[in-house]
Amino acid sequence: MKILFLGSSSFSTICLSQMLKQGLNVVGVITQPDRPSGRGHKMTANVVKSFAMSEGLKVYTFDRLKNHIEEIKNIDYDIACVASFGQILPKEFLDYRLTINVHPSLLPKYRGASPIQSALLNCDKVTGVTIMKVALKVDSGDIILQKEYEIDDEYYRELEEKLATLGGDMVAEVVKQIENGSVKFIPQDESKATEVSKFDKSDGKLDFSQSAEKIVGRVKALSEEVGCFIDIEGKPLKIGQAQDVSGQYEVMPKQILNFKRSFVIGCENGAVEILSCQAPSGKMISGRDYLNGHNDILGKMVD
Repeated sequence: MKILFLGSSSFSTICLSQMLKQGLNVVGVITQPDRPSGRGHKMTANVVKSFAMSEGLKVYTFDRLKNHIEEIKNIDYDIACVASFGQILPKEFLDYRLTINVHPSLLPKYRGASPIQSALLNCDKVTGVTIMKVALKVDSGDIILQKEYEIDDEYYRELEEKLATLGGDMVAEVVKQIENGSVKFIPQDESKATEVSKFDKSDGKLDFSQSAEKIVGRVKALSEEVGCFIDIEGKPLKIGQAQDVSGQYEVMPKQILNFKRSFVIGCENGAVEILSCQAPSGKMISGRDYLNGHNDILGKMVD
């Protein structure tokens, strides 16, 4: 079965790589056009294009699919597989061939742009991947295959990699179902649908009036992509990693523990240790190393 793949992100790349490892016949890849990047604003290919070309795959960079329908119809493919493409798919494209989507949540939960981050942010214990038939309404199509994944101690990028790999394996299963005629399409329960959108920099602000679980969940979800930070006397400090140390220290909410060996901040009914952080003009270092050069913050309050 000949597959046309659509994707533009790191999640897409990992999923595509796993599909190839499974021996699937990917006959072409559609991705976003090159974009200006870096200080010199040099036109740069995204990770999917770079990977696909390295694998010898035919690559198409279409700005808007609706402007390239006739070109797409000239591609010899049986089904299309979408994974984090970044464009709304037009009806004419969906009507032409079966299009499936790899979505990293247990739909109908977390429809939209940030399902992995939302699962971590909300401290979910279980997430998963859904393969669905693409419909015009975002992430609302019939479910073909769904598998759970138990969240351990992953941060966003690690969880993204694991779910994308699982997604690639699941696409191989679905292709077999289509080939042998056993595929089933199960409508989603609209009453249980939740929607999530992209996060921005303001979402990275840590609130130490919350519980340690919620604070650490936000760090795991957003520190690597959006960025997490605290303010100490009006000065921002980027947070890389943190852990729940509730019960190990007694400290007031929002107060930095007066203890040189560990960078600990009190929160609601507990405490959080800052494992790594970065000053505006510095590099990411351990919390303990940061305290060695900033003993003046001990005992102070975070904003």
